[in-house]
Amino acid sequence: MNLKTHIILPILAILFGLNLSIAQENNASNHYLDSLKKELKVKWPNNRTVNLVFHGHSVPTGYTTRGVVDRTNSYPYRTLKKVNDFYPYSVVNTITTSIGGEQAEQGAKRFKEDVLIYKPDVLFIDYALNDRSIGLERAKIAWSQMIEEALEYGTKVILLTPTPDLKEDILSNDAELAKHSEQIRALAKTYNVGLVDSYALFKKLAETETLQGYMSQNNHINQKGHQFVADAISEYFITTSKD
Repeated sequence: MNLKTHIILPILAILFGLNLSIAQENNASNHYLDSLKKELKVKWPNNRTVNLVFHGHSVPTGYTTRGVVDRTNSYPYRTLKKVNDFYPYSVVNTITTSIGGEQAEQGAKRFKEDVLIYKPDVLFIDYALNDRSIGLERAKIAWSQMIEEALEYGTKVILLTPTPDLKEDILSNDAELAKHSEQIRALAKTYNVGLVDSYALFKKLAETETLQGYMSQNNHINQKGHQFVADAISEYFITTSKD
């Protein structure tokens, strides 16, 4: 084996490993909700109501700017539209248990009474923007509690990293939201649940364009931003010809 081979083979191995990792992540999003996707194809009278519950703060609630709320254009309802369009025989509810200004500890305290009462088939958790006020350690405890209670109930869980705050540099790994995003990714791996990495997607956008066009104010996305998140969520539901 010559010197060139010694150099090239390790590089190829690294690249293969990266590609395999990406493929595994994509495969996870394609198949995490397989059992539910089958149910969404069932026609009346054998179908049932499927509940998608969105738990978090002002963003999934639909707050835009100056206290104005645009519910039907928020990502929970845009997700409902995409799911309903793809599964025309399905009966799907979007339920938001989110509260503007709330952080994960507050959401965890009311989790059983306000969230599990809706019998969620899929639960989405989005608290990181406001979790900066309580810090990483307390946020991790609260997120872990909610994830564990949901899994024990039998619910599929999908975690969301935060949407942007223009007061932070999204391209900096030292930003508070970057740290919370990394913790959420780790929680998704620990509990083997779904992940919608909104922060990474917006960060990628920020490399080539300004994020102002996706925001209604510094920490609230606009309709374009909500559609961007809904499109990412829908990857868990939209089947391909091979599914």
